Amino acid sequence: MSITLFTAPTPDGYKISIALEELGLDYEVKTLDLNGGEQKQPAFLKLNPNGKVPCLVDDGFAIMESGAILLWLAEKTGRLLPADREGRSTAMQWLMLQVGGLGPMMGQANMFGHYWPERLPAVQGRYLGEVKRLFAILDARLDGREFLADEFSIADIAHFCWARTAGWTGVEIAPYPNLVTWLARIAERPAVQRGLKVPEHSPLKDGNADNRAFIDRTRKLMGLPRREA
Repeated sequence: MSITLFTAPTPDGYKISIALEELGLDYEVKTLDLNGGEQKQPAFLKLNPNGKVPCLVDDGFAIMESGAILLWLAEKTGRLLPADREGRSTAMQWLMLQVGGLGPMMGQANMFGHYWPERLPAVQGRYLGEVKRLFAILDARLDGREFLADEFSIADIAHFCWARTAGWTGVEIAPYPNLVTWLARIAERPAVQRGLKVPEHSPLKDGNADNRAFIDRTRKLMGLPRREA
């Protein structure tokens, strides 16, 4: 059986490379050039009609959407999900909060903070406020807990890959001490460190640098005019 990961240096892409490293599965990496629009080419759209990374092909079966891929890998191996019904549900609830909440809110905050040609403070404030609200929820959940579902799971992987980029989004993480401690705990895991190197080059320098050239290329790809600093 063979596994191929189609990915790029994005929070959602890192979710899957980290999970694969945690599980010790062999896999091949296909890095897509997002700025060149490779994810919108017909060959990739046959695998992922949504035209985004990541996408996983496991023995010929293609899976799109990072949350679905994480669940596939957890169920495939019987790991990264609690075995009992309530524990599994708890992990799934927190996973769903990430894919339906934190990811989209941080993504929109990034869009209007870095890429949108007009500066729209009210819109940006709305998304930044939601990110802070969700960080507060995570911080409260992690009070007295090492992990979101009491054991390391795909819920932790999903939230970690986005929360670690708070600086890029423009949110100060220090007011959430439990979240800060949890981020450090996850970051110390050897498999996490390996997963964050897949693919090898990240134009965002771990998600915290304001790389103007990268922003301008992405804005051009989206058909948006260049925005003055």
